[in-house]
Amino acid sequence: MPDLDDTFDIREIPFSTRGAWINLSPVVGLHARSDTIHLVSHQNGMHAVLALRPERSGAGAPTTWSASPSRFAWIASGADGARVEAAFDGPAAVRLRGSGLGLRLDDAAGRLTPMTGTYLLIDPLDGAAVFTSYETGQRYRVTRLAGAMEVVGAEALGVAERAIVLGADGEPWEAALEEIGTAATPYASERGFEEVVAASASAFEDYVEALAPWRTAATPAVTLAAYVLWSATVAADGFMTRDSVLMSKHWMDKLWSWDHCFNALALAAGHPDTALDQFLAPFDHQDASGALPDSITHSEVLRNYVKPPIHGWAFGRLRETLGRALTRAELEETYDRLSRWSRFWLDHRRRPGHVLPYYQHGNDSGWDNATTFDRDRVIEAPDLAAFLVLQLETLAGLGEELGRPAAETAEWRRVRDELLEALTARLWTGTELIAIGALSGQPSTATSLLNLLPLVLGERLPAEIREALAARVCAHLTDWGLATEPTDSPLYEDDGYWRGPIWAPSTALIEDGLRRSGQVQLADAVRERFLRLCERSGFAENFDALRGDGLRDRAYTWTAAVYLGLARDASATRQPEEVVATHL
Repeated sequence: MPDLDDTFDIREIPFSTRGAWINLSPVVGLHARSDTIHLVSHQNGMHAVLALRPERSGAGAPTTWSASPSRFAWIASGADGARVEAAFDGPAAVRLRGSGLGLRLDDAAGRLTPMTGTYLLIDPLDGAAVFTSYETGQRYRVTRLAGAMEVVGAEALGVAERAIVLGADGEPWEAALEEIGTAATPYASERGFEEVVAASASAFEDYVEALAPWRTAATPAVTLAAYVLWSATVAADGFMTRDSVLMSKHWMDKLWSWDHCFNALALAAGHPDTALDQFLAPFDHQDASGALPDSITHSEVLRNYVKPPIHGWAFGRLRETLGRALTRAELEETYDRLSRWSRFWLDHRRRPGHVLPYYQHGNDSGWDNATTFDRDRVIEAPDLAAFLVLQLETLAGLGEELGRPAAETAEWRRVRDELLEALTARLWTGTELIAIGALSGQPSTATSLLNLLPLVLGERLPAEIREALAARVCAHLTDWGLATEPTDSPLYEDDGYWRGPIWAPSTALIEDGLRRSGQVQLADAVRERFLRLCERSGFAENFDALRGDGLRDRAYTWTAAVYLGLARDASATRQPEEVVATHL
């Protein structure tokens, strides 16, 4: 098997562990990168709480960084072997040790007000030094385990230097840094530092083995993709009612109500319970109308937008690969929640007298600024109708499986058929699918890849429409994958978010739709190019469609998840000569 302790660039991917709300990273805010590693927390938002600065003889020491899934190190310039190392001892504690270098932990802002900043004290209970943070609402406790520890600015108010300095005169030292609430049992561990590293490495190895036992040298980014998912998983806390995979442990530290589906699909075979939690997480905040929230974080639930109803499509895929059978209670829960989610669209998002539902804004579609929304923002969109058709079909089948009244399942199918007919009659021009302004009645532009997502309907679409949509996919296919706007379109932008860059979810949906439509060769091309893109450029939020460079947030879980799903499918269908050709 490939090496499970592969190193990675901490400027791209933060160092963390499964269940933690904290990480070590130089990324300290929206598109903001420091020259210093920080302890970053994602409770109450993303906050760079403490700067961690290696020192030698009281002065800053130049170092290089080395990160792997189980160990992070600052390595001093020169040949004396001086270094500081960090490893997670469970989700709330970071073990630190140094030899030849000390480590200074400080509040970089240096200003404490009644509502901002950190306060530093020495706890009389156990002698630990504790920073309290207004921004996160948490405490950061440093416990000396060996060597020297100096506390600077304890109990200082206002503008002041507040720091903890670990190690002195190059002597070996060790400490533990924890994120805690109001109180916690004093830190104690019977494990040495190397045992902590070994336990973390073993936990990750078990996670990867369950997730991707099929991995080979032909899928070289699997371990890193698994680490992105593993390290971005947080324990249930606050509004996160289940252990959840954040979209990132950079600034995109949320769970949006369609992103979670792709993470659930990647986890389904190897971690079925976690996968089901990912699928159901936003439904824990379903409101009285049946709507899902736009997003969830530790400390907020946003409802100003929604996200597209891809959940029927996702649930069908989930059951195909889930590593265990669902219980009747789980099926009943899913049926109830999908029913209410569907009724939201049917009862609250259809203009009187209209069959097709509408988005109120691009954000509702997940394609925030796609060109389909340029003329009107409130639109009856082809992708929305297609997703709802699949969701109603899923409900009808699930209702029959659960023994629901025949009239109930028949009604789901009647509305499904009505929507499908309206999609093809109202939004198909004879050459392309368009969106229509729900108020203006005017057609949208049709160049966005968004308009091709109804391919997920497969054989439910007339052959003429399937073939036309597949042909239009070719206009979006670059050497690296599917541009969300054709590169020769006057509306194309290299870094235009949904107006050009390649994205994982659109790739997954189109690839699946092509296969369901019998366009296997084209689906294979889409899959192979996206795999090659991730193996070259990592797991960014999106990618430049022409150059293949990663854009925006560089440790995005749905990108890693789609890579894993496509790599798994490819490993099952590739012939040996195809594997060689793909990776030459």
